[in-house]
Amino acid sequence: MIAQPVSAVSPAQIDPLVEETLSNPVMASSLWVMIALMGVATILFVYMGRAVDDPRVKMIYVATIGIPAVSLSSYFGLATGLTIGVVDIAGRGEVVTMWGRYLTWTFSTPLILLALGLLVGSDRPTLFAAIAFDIGMCVTGLAAALTRQAIWMRWVWFGISSAFFLVVVYVLLVEWPRDAAAQGEDVVDLFGLLRTLTVVLWFGYPIVWALGTEGLAVMGTGVGATAITSWAYSLLDVGAKFVFAVLLLRFLADEPASVTGQQTARTGSPAED
Repeated sequence: MIAQPVSAVSPAQIDPLVEETLSNPVMASSLWVMIALMGVATILFVYMGRAVDDPRVKMIYVATIGIPAVSLSSYFGLATGLTIGVVDIAGRGEVVTMWGRYLTWTFSTPLILLALGLLVGSDRPTLFAAIAFDIGMCVTGLAAALTRQAIWMRWVWFGISSAFFLVVVYVLLVEWPRDAAAQGEDVVDLFGLLRTLTVVLWFGYPIVWALGTEGLAVMGTGVGATAITSWAYSLLDVGAKFVFAVLLLRFLADEPASVTGQQTARTGSPAED
């Protein structure tokens, strides 16, 4: 009896539903367009920061450059099927879940908050709290997306994630405006714009989740609905990440004295490092 040759490596198989979803032109464009945009943004932001000398401004630049860099990696994972899967939800059936987006948010949104915290001269405890609760928001959001035992359990996780989110909103709307008020008028104006942009667009994410394929599925859970949900997230990313970063880095390009000479009397501020 002749032994049959055995392949040393079994090629990974993409779920047929995921393959069908990714082959949809609308769905594919929601990912590949963002890959191109985030790739260009990363190069552009590195170029914009090439002459920056001030350590504080450099830290903000590094944090901001990381936003499109992380997003680029995540979108590539989604587009190639690595970070997208199917969840068989009890009472609903199979739903395509773009769980890679939650990985992106877990790394990119803390960078957004870090950049804002450094801009306004936040004290370390407040900055840590904002980032910690933000990560908690993203991780529990992932739990909501991957839960399959019952629909109500998904909503419980969604509620927990929303509670974490409200803590972040409190810091943005209450704590950091106080810090910004102690800085130059130009910082106050820029932070006000970035804060509004961030809060408004970040509220868009849970709304899309609640109405989209992973939540109430008001448009169903088919390929078309998944593509629309994906585009909704991508458009939010354009504003919350790309537009945010452009506004911030353009302001910092000339290393304004209100940032480089920033002093704060609050104990434990990063400005004292």
